[in-house]
Amino acid sequence: MEIILKKDVENLGLEFDTVNVKPGYARNFLIPQGFALLATPKNKAALEATLEARKEEEAKLVAAATAIIEKLKATPVTITAKAGTGDKLFGSINNANLAEALAKAGVEVDKKYIKIPGNTIKRTGKFSAKVRPHRNVEYEYEFEVVSDAPVAEAAKTEEA
Repeated sequence: MEIILKKDVENLGLEFDTVNVKPGYARNFLIPQGFALLATPKNKAALEATLEARKEEEAKLVAAATAIIEKLKATPVTITAKAGTGDKLFGSINNANLAEALAKAGVEVDKKYIKIPGNTIKRTGKFSAKVRPHRNVEYEYEFEVVSDAPVAEAAKTEEA
C-alpha cells in the first residue's frame, strides 16, 4: 500500500516521503496515529504543491544544517566519565551526553539528530556518531570518551 508520510517515522522514511508499506501497518498504525495519508492522486497533487512551496524554506534549512556540520568539523569533543578497571564505564554515554558536551563546546545540536551505533557507549576510547540535522545533510562525527584520572588511579592503587 502506498502512503505519504506526514511526519518522520524511524526506519521507514522522512516527512513528505512516499513509501510502500503493508496494508495492516498503514491502516492500523500509521494513518490512525496521524503519521501518514493514503497516496491518492488528490493527495499526491497536494504533496507536489506543498513541496514546491517549501523549496525556499528547505534551502534555508539545508544551509543552516550545513553550517552546523561545518562547526562540528572544527570542534573536537572529549567526554570525561568515571571508569573502572578494563576501561569499563560506570554507567554509559548516550546521544544526550554527546549533545550536552557539544553544547558546552559551543555547537547546539538537538539529541534527536544524533545516532550512536548501539545507542550507548560503555567503554573508553574513540567513537563516532552520525549527526543528521536535515534529511539531506549527514556527518560522521568522531569523539573520544576518557576516564577521569583520580578514579582510574585509585583503582590501580587498590589492585597493587
